[in-house]
Amino acid sequence: MEGMVITMKAIILNEFGDPNVLSYLDIETPEIKDNECLIKVAYTSVNYADIKTRNGKKGKGNFPLILGLDCTGTIVDAGPKSLFSIGDRVIAFPKNGSYAENVIANEQLVFKIPDSLTFEQAAAMPTVSILSYILLHEIGQIQKSDSIVIHSAAGGVGSMLVQMAKITGVQKIIATVGSKDKANYVKKLGADVVCTYDTFSEEVLKQTDHKGANIIFDSVAGDVTKLSLDCLALYGTLVQFGNSSGEAGVIKTSDVHSSCRNIKGFSLGTTRKHNPARLAPIIKNVIELFEEKQIVLPIAKIFNLNDAAEAHKLIESRNYEGKVLLKV
Repeated sequence: MEGMVITMKAIILNEFGDPNVLSYLDIETPEIKDNECLIKVAYTSVNYADIKTRNGKKGKGNFPLILGLDCTGTIVDAGPKSLFSIGDRVIAFPKNGSYAENVIANEQLVFKIPDSLTFEQAAAMPTVSILSYILLHEIGQIQKSDSIVIHSAAGGVGSMLVQMAKITGVQKIIATVGSKDKANYVKKLGADVVCTYDTFSEEVLKQTDHKGANIIFDSVAGDVTKLSLDCLALYGTLVQFGNSSGEAGVIKTSDVHSSCRNIKGFSLGTTRKHNPARLAPIIKNVIELFEEKQIVLPIAKIFNLNDAAEAHKLIESRNYEGKVLLKV
């Protein structure tokens, strides 16, 4: 492919702003370097991180840029010493965004998927399920005897955390949602108790004989972090992995030392960049869970790539359950 100028469609961001700044354009198809693959994208997922990048709340703008954390598709080019072959079905974390017909990914961040897994289900999987698995088993280190709280439980990561906690056999799963009409959805996934953000702290204490939750998974931050600390048990762990509220959560040293509680933070983006080798064994476990249908990630809606702005509007409305995908 070297030397040939081949174009492809992509969603390009040239400035920060509302969903209307997303442009559907022809750009040059990238070429691979050593240890990279070129992937023809089938689907890419839309994550809340994409919204934050688009509106300038996550990182600086090195324009033009392509949004998107992950994708699923087929290998169309790989190096001579590659572990991948043309035609392999894969999930990947691309180098420069995934809202495009073709993407480049470092081989360490490309993973084969079985034929039994559809592209749609695989596309819903990478970011949210890998993140959830690490949060539960490595960061939170959940035990069957735990009572846990999962914030934003109807979203992509929340949906996955609830299911994974359920199949692990956690004693009590308390979930929070932005509006009560999402309660049935979250209960079907496996939550024992569902409440809204304004009542969860009292509800957690009520459900735990006033001992508090052993582990709280917080991707919201802001006031939710303070309320979480109000109902976190002695020796409990607050796992902080996002701030979808747009506000930082405030933690004082007095919140932790005398109560023997701890705060742990995690970022999948940081791990992809600085420790990608950590992901391979996790992905193997996650793919097995999907293949055996122990967990399913409901697809809220699928948009065509050129309708990315509409997908962003849906994510920002928070009026959805499960994952939002772009079909390429």
